[in-house]
Amino acid sequence: MNRKATRFLAGPYIVWMIGFTIIPLAMILFYGLTDSQGQFTLANVAAIATPEHRKALFLSLWLSLVSTVICLVLAYPLALILRNKNVGKGSFIVFIFILPMWMNFLLRTLAWQTLLERNGVINGILSFFHLPNIAIINTPGAIILGMVYNFLPFMVLPIYNVLIKIDDDVINAAKDLGANSMQTIWKILVPLSLPGVISGINMVFVPALTTFVISNLLGGSKILLIGNVIEQEFTKGSNWHLGSGLSLVLMAFILISMALMAKYDKDGEGAAF
Repeated sequence: MNRKATRFLAGPYIVWMIGFTIIPLAMILFYGLTDSQGQFTLANVAAIATPEHRKALFLSLWLSLVSTVICLVLAYPLALILRNKNVGKGSFIVFIFILPMWMNFLLRTLAWQTLLERNGVINGILSFFHLPNIAIINTPGAIILGMVYNFLPFMVLPIYNVLIKIDDDVINAAKDLGANSMQTIWKILVPLSLPGVISGINMVFVPALTTFVISNLLGGSKILLIGNVIEQEFTKGSNWHLGSGLSLVLMAFILISMALMAKYDKDGEGAAF
């Protein structure tokens, strides 16, 4: 295929990137660094330092960090089990983990709202067995649960994708040299799977930090994360300048995460697909 044909085939993708990525980012940058009169200002970005915005940012960082750690703790042993079972990429078990990602994100979160609400399915079952009800809805715990449920596959798949590429001879050599199972994991598998771990952390932490749907539905709009603040500035406050300025702060965290992933996963080994 000649160079002209390649450029022609890349045309739709370039148009898509310009229309749905570059132009929106340029608009966010323009609104974030200007005031209502179009004059340059850093006040919109500096607004992150106000008490209410700082509280929302720190809470978002904390819940995102907790959710990411929980996903990592759950995902790594699971990825090891899948690798040790010689489960191929096309197997039914791996398909089960990918399947929720095909479903609508909003519907998945609404399902948890139905399960966790005070008169929901879980409390209904507990009442049937004369057990005390749980009051987790509209709490940070419910938001963490929603984050872990929705983003866990994004942690499992990159780690699993790296683990299955590790040659069995490397593990057998470690065992022949006297390493037990835990030493093999910590000295061999964990260092070699670091690109997948970094990729998984990035793929979970970034959407968890920026989410507003989960906190709206499972937090009952009572717990404001920075994503909720930005969403309200755009939709309810009609203050695109402030919303864009706060978005630029979140973009800084995203760029830091991308830089870390580029540093530890230079060859793209942690890619989930």
